[in-house]
Amino acid sequence: MASPAQWLAGARPRTLPAAVSPVLAGTGVAAYVDSVVWWKALLALVVALALQVAVNYANDYSDGIRGTDADRVGPMRLVGSGVASPAAVKRAAFLAFGVAAVAGLALAATTAWWLVAVGLVSVLAAWFYTGGSRPYGYLGLGEVMVFVFFGLVAVIGTTYVQTETWEWAALAAAVGVGALACAILVANNLRDIPTDTVTGKRTLAVVLGDRRTRRLYAALVAAAAAAVVGVAALTSWCALIGLGFLLLALPATRTVLGGATGPGLIRVLQQTGQAELLWAVLVAAALFACS
Repeated sequence: MASPAQWLAGARPRTLPAAVSPVLAGTGVAAYVDSVVWWKALLALVVALALQVAVNYANDYSDGIRGTDADRVGPMRLVGSGVASPAAVKRAAFLAFGVAAVAGLALAATTAWWLVAVGLVSVLAAWFYTGGSRPYGYLGLGEVMVFVFFGLVAVIGTTYVQTETWEWAALAAAVGVGALACAILVANNLRDIPTDTVTGKRTLAVVLGDRRTRRLYAALVAAAAAAVVGVAALTSWCALIGLGFLLLALPATRTVLGGATGPGLIRVLQQTGQAELLWAVLVAAALFACS
């Protein structure tokens, strides 16, 4: 039976900046238009965190029963390592999905009921990333879905539930956050190219190959920097302080372009997650200050 510490490790807390960042960025945009609703922002954060944990447990379960986690370089997996049963990990994933659903229903009930459909699609996307008979994460589509749900949907949705209006600045912020969320996955899949190739897991990194995957990582960092400029152009130029995320992103990019492999990329994952969080914190702080 897995210990509490192992369950915590299985939830992969280092990935949680990818859930916090879109809520920060979206709330920053809401603040700029003087429409912050703090309790809705908190509920959006609960949804984002619960979905992230659910995705992590769902991936642990699905990859574990397929045997693709038998020889991992990265963090421990509960099913793959044998410390927890597949059924227990599946229950943990469903519990996290349930928490996200309850918080999401509260937001929909107080904003617009069509948000229920958005939430349902988000849950299905989270499960079928590695679940089901044809998981899209094995078809090179993982980065697309991360950009859509942990970028566009999460940031724009956070802004909308507070302002109930369309804000172009939210779209620009969503591109920046989504690009860095994708960069985390790209770095992860770059590290796992050797084992994923052997097990038949065709991630985008496997499809593109080592060299082009490294270039994709650098392009995503560049896109995040361009998005800061976009947010600034649509709101206030003080948002350019968000370019401070490059203090963390550039060292990670140098490591990736320098040819690091295997364990050498684990630090990149951490730096990229921190860079995404820093992007959101700096941009949100600037929008609060200049609102």
